[in-house]
Amino acid sequence: MTELQTPPKLARDTLRIVPLGGLGDVGRNMTAFEINGKILLVDCGVLFPEEAQPGVDLILPGLDFLSERLDDIVALALTHGHEDHIGAVPYLLRCRCDIPVYGSRLTLAFVEGKLKEHRLARDAMLHTVTEGDRISLDEFELEFFAVNHSIPDALAIGMRTAGGTVLHTGDYKMDQLPLDRRITDLRGFARFSLEGVDLLMADSTNAEVPGFTAPEKNIEPALERVFATAGKKLVVACFASHVHRVQQIMDLADAYDRKVAYIGRSMVKNMGIAHQLGFLGVPPGILIKLEDIDKYPDDRVVIISTGSQGEPLSALARIARQEHPAIQVGDGDTVLLASSLIPGNENSVFGVINGLVGLGVNVVHKGNAFVHVSGHASAGELLYTYNVVQPRNAMPIHGEIRHLVANGKLAEATGIPAERVIVARDGAVVDLHDGVAQRVGQVEMPYIFVDGSTVGDVTETSLSDRRILGEEGFISIVAAVRLSDKAIISGPTLDARGFLEDPNVFDSVTEDVRKALIESLAEGNTDSQKLQQVIRRVVGRWVSRTYRSRPMIIPVVVTI
Repeated sequence: MTELQTPPKLARDTLRIVPLGGLGDVGRNMTAFEINGKILLVDCGVLFPEEAQPGVDLILPGLDFLSERLDDIVALALTHGHEDHIGAVPYLLRCRCDIPVYGSRLTLAFVEGKLKEHRLARDAMLHTVTEGDRISLDEFELEFFAVNHSIPDALAIGMRTAGGTVLHTGDYKMDQLPLDRRITDLRGFARFSLEGVDLLMADSTNAEVPGFTAPEKNIEPALERVFATAGKKLVVACFASHVHRVQQIMDLADAYDRKVAYIGRSMVKNMGIAHQLGFLGVPPGILIKLEDIDKYPDDRVVIISTGSQGEPLSALARIARQEHPAIQVGDGDTVLLASSLIPGNENSVFGVINGLVGLGVNVVHKGNAFVHVSGHASAGELLYTYNVVQPRNAMPIHGEIRHLVANGKLAEATGIPAERVIVARDGAVVDLHDGVAQRVGQVEMPYIFVDGSTVGDVTETSLSDRRILGEEGFISIVAAVRLSDKAIISGPTLDARGFLEDPNVFDSVTEDVRKALIESLAEGNTDSQKLQQVIRRVVGRWVSRTYRSRPMIIPVVVTI
């Protein structure tokens, strides 16, 4: 764990950068830039929970860091519309609803949909920008550059301040034959670099991958083979915001005379927005409602679904468990997982794959076919970017620690001095002044868990308790004692869930608990909490010695 270090007071005309998320995880991307008392935020995303975080729906970036500085925020600028960059916007605007939000048309359309769900859209201040735009926001002058990514309308952000110039790439790659013909604006990067870029903050996700990321067009032959060989029902799972992939599937469905139905609320909503704004081309008459798929033969339908990451409640996971009300799959059907595998989701995804294969389904995925390419720049593209921009300092962003370190080494390879390459974690405090970036402190940046409608009440301790309950079960012990004569008048009664639920196994330990309670009462112990501790010790020793297990032990002592 990174040692906390209180940063010094921020000097005038010095730009301070504090990552609030995204440095160490693939998710919850957010960075705060501060100069002369004003704060600009870039991105505001969520991280999705892992199996070891039961009951958690979302993980937010470090919004608590901003709680006492909300009035100093001049704007939130968004690079693109993926959940790990926009998913936490409603939670930020709950804190201050009038923060101006800047982003591209598609990005803001996705944001607006979220704000409507949270009943925040009416008061939101959304401002559309496009590549080439330059805007002034108090101490910050921003310029936006087109970048190619796995979602349309993505932007990089150039930032001019009194403390120095920064280029924040957002998520990007250099597809030279993009489906939407919108390439990463390297000419713009080069022009911006002529002013002298003091700090480059570049996407690290694929920094370990050599060479260049393959073009999206390269997977079309593999996708077409899936359509050509799928003799029955075809289900395609991908991210609900992957407009490019859905476009490819839509075009192939048209070519192979298949109707298309969407499954998943987010898929229906996002593709509706993308089509309305002109980012998704839908051939006339090809879309059908999910409830109408039985009107067509199986080999004339393709279903585009959410759930490519094995999310337990997603459409695909329910299909694999045979719990979906409208879609059943079996022998001869095909499921195509047309997405990457986010670190931490491996077990969930393979669980879904195993469930489908067990039903006789042919599952096609990145591991056995060339059906997905990444949306992120590989090492060759990053080297190219460093050489074009020629920054004085580098601070890798977006990725796990191994990705950040690999990106930092690429920066050094292009001639940036090692002391000018800052590989940081969330909560690092970096100051930029006179062309020099240096780490000056480290603040705490804990996870903020969203559990249903509750934000921030779930702690690491409560998650540990949930894991124990899920894996080991629990034992409850209830007893009532009368203090006047130091007697047990009821119980102890032992009950269990998820652990040896046969009550007969507790006969021996029940007598041990009774003896321990009587002995403790005789010693003058009348405090209910201390009596509960006596019970917990006795039952804990018995469970550990007899069953080598660690269920949660919940003693209750009622004193009368």
